[in-house]
Amino acid sequence: MTAPIQTLTEKEKETLRLLVDGHDAKSMARQLGLSVHTINERLRDARRKMAVSSSREAARKLRAIEHRPPEKIADKPLGEAPAAAGVRDGAPHAGKRRSVRLLGLVAGAILMSLALALLAFSSATGTGGPPAAAPPAAPTESAAADAARAWLALVEKGDWKASWEATGQSFKALNTVEAWANAGRQVQGPLGAARSRVLIGDEYVPAPPEGYRMVKFRTDYTNRAGVIETLSLVREGDTWRVVGVTVD
Repeated sequence: MTAPIQTLTEKEKETLRLLVDGHDAKSMARQLGLSVHTINERLRDARRKMAVSSSREAARKLRAIEHRPPEKIADKPLGEAPAAAGVRDGAPHAGKRRSVRLLGLVAGAILMSLALALLAFSSATGTGGPPAAAPPAAPTESAAADAARAWLALVEKGDWKASWEATGQSFKALNTVEAWANAGRQVQGPLGAARSRVLIGDEYVPAPPEGYRMVKFRTDYTNRAGVIETLSLVREGDTWRVVGVTVD
């Protein structure tokens, strides 16, 4: 049972510990200074890695391995998660980084994004030393990735109506054109124009009812480099449509 648990990240373990201590998603978000969406992402990833059907089962397994005594819920402040996402995980100066999250939900309130851990490797070579490793090849773009890239191009042009029309039914059910335009301007405006966009992830997520495709780009904007854009897409008829997007 320890093998799956060893695959958990420290952030996922942290979230599971709070869950088994009696917290719900909202109080965990308040405790950690995150959004409820981020908390649910961590729980979903932990369930997948541990091959269990519920977050509480994953939390109990972790507690059984670690033999940690339960903390008292009374010691934890409870409440709603912050309305606007602006806190970076574990950052002592989180206010310096702005993270705005926009999401649409698939039927059954399936969350449409996963957290991506990016590891930065640096190497130096000297005389006679080993050569630096070649960078990994970029994944081949699928039809879903093409649709995601085309959708982001509409967003960059400020064509809010066309980009809204290119979203899935679950997104439209939660967002009017006006609401989407207002949220989109708040994110897109400060970034400026996109200078480059590289595909860094494209995978199928087997979630009900029919699964979805998660596509990730690393984009350099005029005012900020290294922005991670995560889009979730579902297939409606013969077309891939965006149902969720996060910009970090």
